[in-house]
Amino acid sequence: MLMNFVMGLSMMAVCLLLQGVLVIAALRYFARRQDQVHSAFLSAMRVTVGLMFILIIGNVCQLIAWAMLFYGLGEFDTLGLAIYHSAVNFATLGYGDIVMSAKHQLLGPLEALNGALMIGVTTAALSRAFAEAVKDRPFVSS
Repeated sequence: MLMNFVMGLSMMAVCLLLQGVLVIAALRYFARRQDQVHSAFLSAMRVTVGLMFILIIGNVCQLIAWAMLFYGLGEFDTLGLAIYHSAVNFATLGYGDIVMSAKHQLLGPLEALNGALMIGVTTAALSRAFAEAVKDRPFVSS
C-alpha cells in the first residue's frame, strides 16, 4: 500500500508540473492576444476558447499519464481500457463498471483527487481569462 501511495503522489507531482507548464503557456497565449480580448466580443470569445483547448489538452495528457501507469502495472489488458478507466477516475465520475485489483486500488482515489485539483486549476485560469474578456462590456443598457 505504501508503494501505491508513493506512485500516486509521484504521478500527482508530474501532473502538477504538466498542468503548471500548460497554464503558463495558456496564459501567455492569452496575453499575446490582449488586443483581440479587448476588441469585439466574438474575438474575445475566440481567444478564450483557444485558451480552454490548451488547458483541456493538459487535463487529457494527465489522464493519459495515469492510464499509462495503470497499463504499465498490468491492471488493464488494453491501453484503451486503461484510458477509459483513468478518465472516469480523473473526472471523479466513479462509475465502478471497471475496477482495479486490490493490489493497486488506492491509485484510483488518488487520481480522482488529482483530477479534482487539476480541473480546479483549469477552471481558475479559464475564469480569470473569461473575466478579462468580459471586463468593461455593457451587458445591460442604461
